[in-house]
Amino acid sequence: MKILEILLISIGLAMDAFAVSICKGLSMKRMNLKKAIIIGGYFGFFQMIMPIIGYLLGYSFSGLVENIDHWIAFGLLCFIGGKMIIEAFGEEESADDKTDFKTMLGLAVATSIDALAIGITYAFLDPENSMIAFIIIGIVTFILSVLGVKIGNKFGDEFESKAEFIGGIILVGIGIKILLEHLLS
Repeated sequence: MKILEILLISIGLAMDAFAVSICKGLSMKRMNLKKAIIIGGYFGFFQMIMPIIGYLLGYSFSGLVENIDHWIAFGLLCFIGGKMIIEAFGEEESADDKTDFKTMLGLAVATSIDALAIGITYAFLDPENSMIAFIIIGIVTFILSVLGVKIGNKFGDEFESKAEFIGGIILVGIGIKILLEHLLS
């Protein structure tokens, strides 16, 4: 594949992580570069590692992964998003800008599960350039995620009280989008 095609695939795969990064930035009282880098690191790493796992799984498991990846992503995103929506109507809390392992692992896996299928595709379409493509996918996702935190934080000052609710709606929306794309294709 040409570099332009790899970049377009990378940007497309990074959009879910970008949207979640905006949500994380919305919930930050102040822009925190360290947390932005942690968020970008999780999303970039998982967007790079999932296609590698998919690539290694190969042809024999492609049917199984394609049949359930959208349900896994849908379930994880709706669970996390639903929890955020419920918490938004609860008592006033400090903003959820957590970057602990458990929180970030769930978000990173949920936003990168589709990349698993991309890895399987690369195993058959472009095995020579696969590792380069996977590294580019990770780098693009990292950059867009860090930018997403910054963008979210800028708007978070104006919409601070609604940040958790908006974040939950976005996560549920992403989950529904992933499910519909797979069911309608």
